[in-house]
Order: sequence, then structure tokens, then C-alpha cells
Amino acid sequence: MALKERVGTVVSDKMDKTVVVAVENRFPHPIYQKTVSRTKRYKAHDEANNCKVGDRVRITETRPLSRTKRWTVAEVLTTSATT
Repeated sequence: MALKERVGTVVSDKMDKTVVVAVENRFPHPIYQKTVSRTKRYKAHDEANNCKVGDRVRITETRPLSRTKRWTVAEVLTTSATT
């Protein structure tokens, strides 16, 4: 069984040990072939609280950690320039 991975941008870090990651999916429209982008937000576990808003992160699927949290931050790819 392959683990699901997503790459997205942290949009909120206000919760303790949790970040909200927005993942953008781009695909061509089935009829008009225009590129359509859909954004989905995932709550991900951040044990060390080291992710900040604007960071690009990779998240992996895990067991349910709470009612809405099923992902964990695997690595921080790039940090935001607002430091």
C-alpha cells in the first residue's frame, strides 16, 4: 500500500501542533481544455511547531489523529520569506 503524499502551502499555524495546508490541483477542463485549479485544505500534524505561514511543505497520510486531522508534515521544502 502506497502512502499518499501532497505538496502544499501552509495557510494557518494558529493551532498548537497543527497547521492548515492548502494543496492546489490543476487539470484541464474536460470540454473546454482551459486549465482549472481547485484548492483543498488539509489539517496536518506538526509536532515541533516549526512550520510558518507561507512555507511549502510535503504532507503524508497517517492514522486519524483527531476528528479532522489525518495528515502529518513530512518535511519543510521551502521557508517563507517573512522571517
